[in-house]
Amino acid sequence: MILFPAIDLKDGACVRLKLGDMEQATVFNTDPGAQAHEFETQGFEYLHVVDLNGAFAGQPVNGAAVEAILKSVKMPVQLGGGIRDRAGVEAWLDKGIARVILGTIAVRDPDLVREACKAHPGQVAVGIDARGGKVAVEGWAETSELTTIELARRFEDAGVAAIVFTDIDRDGVLKGLNIESTLALARAVEIPVIASGGLASLDDVKRLLQPDCAILEGAISGRALYDGRLDPAEALELIRNARGKA
Repeated sequence: MILFPAIDLKDGACVRLKLGDMEQATVFNTDPGAQAHEFETQGFEYLHVVDLNGAFAGQPVNGAAVEAILKSVKMPVQLGGGIRDRAGVEAWLDKGIARVILGTIAVRDPDLVREACKAHPGQVAVGIDARGGKVAVEGWAETSELTTIELARRFEDAGVAAIVFTDIDRDGVLKGLNIESTLALARAVEIPVIASGGLASLDDVKRLLQPDCAILEGAISGRALYDGRLDPAEALELIRNARGKA
């Protein structure tokens, strides 16, 4: 189980949103590179980054901040937000991003996702963000008629490295992960699933280490790490101990 610390970028700063609302952003660090380095120093092994402005604009906006992050850490970084074409995929992979996350384009142009997966094995993930069980796109500003499982199954044989599943109704409000919906998705497809949205405390980490969650690749933590509700050392020690017993 990988615990991914999250850096969400808005106007060049590390922020956390509440329920995906750009107007409800709390700034936690104005130096994304320093924040990434701190996470690496704490012992995290993989970083999750989202260009929030990019997700709304449909093109990368916080490129300088992402590049600063890449320069500040050695651990792999996965990036989502505003990557809508092959050129964008290739540009970020060339700059050192380990894995790009495609969200809106997975709904709008699934063939592009398949082509990117074929060209870059293991380096393309699909982001599925759901509100009320339906997939949201364009920075969560629009909700489609697709269900999460319907969208995921479109990519079953495409070579997608992982699905990042976010329950928008829990994002940034520390209600706890939606384990039930995440596991339902993970059981419906062969693609590894990463849980996101609502991770609130060590209890969530303990839940993720239960046998039924072994099918998940990991989970993303944002606000709980920034405001001190989740102690990195405790969480990572729990995970290490679980790996040792596996």
